[in-house]
Amino acid sequence: MRHSEKRIALLDMLWEREQVAREAWVVDGVPVQDQRRVEALVSEGLVELADREMRAELSARLSRPVRWAARLTSSGRDVRTYAHARPPQTFGEPEPGPGEQLVELRPAQMDAVRVFVRLARDLATGPAEGLAERVRTAPFSRTDNRWRLCLTEEQTTSVAYALYLHRLSNSEAEANCFARDYGVVYRPSPTTGTPVPVTLGQCTSSVGRG
Repeated sequence: MRHSEKRIALLDMLWEREQVAREAWVVDGVPVQDQRRVEALVSEGLVELADREMRAELSARLSRPVRWAARLTSSGRDVRTYAHARPPQTFGEPEPGPGEQLVELRPAQMDAVRVFVRLARDLATGPAEGLAERVRTAPFSRTDNRWRLCLTEEQTTSVAYALYLHRLSNSEAEANCFARDYGVVYRPSPTTGTPVPVTLGQCTSSVGRG
């Protein structure tokens, strides 16, 4: 486990205990070895330790001696929140669940999908249910230069619509690559002119990798 991961794990542990603590301070349930690790975060401004006066006050409140107490600082809470909101980077592949497929997006494609998700409330046809969360938590593979998402058929079609919007307002390349890789593209209906998803046939995501 990297140092940054250990740091977040400690912040998570302390935060979880804060949620059930009677006071604003964590005074119970932290093993001595973890107390030392928590104390190391004080110099980073992420954790605050109770001083003698506060420990005396906590002892009075709890009617028992309190020799150690800690809590997250505002910066510690922000670091923890940011860490869990930031997409993880990984070299592995997420495992698709039932009814899902692994979709690998190039950076330019992911940028277009992020704009689509961000504009959800302003669009007549917004993102499919759950797509925003998949985009937010998608891991990035530096090896393949791809964002990896496990998507349902509906979510995959929604990505195709995002790239259709991008194609008509910016660049065609991203939608064309997605159509080649995943076999779905938006085109005007021959009868109504309304853009509809068209299945081009089964393709593999390895086609056109670059």
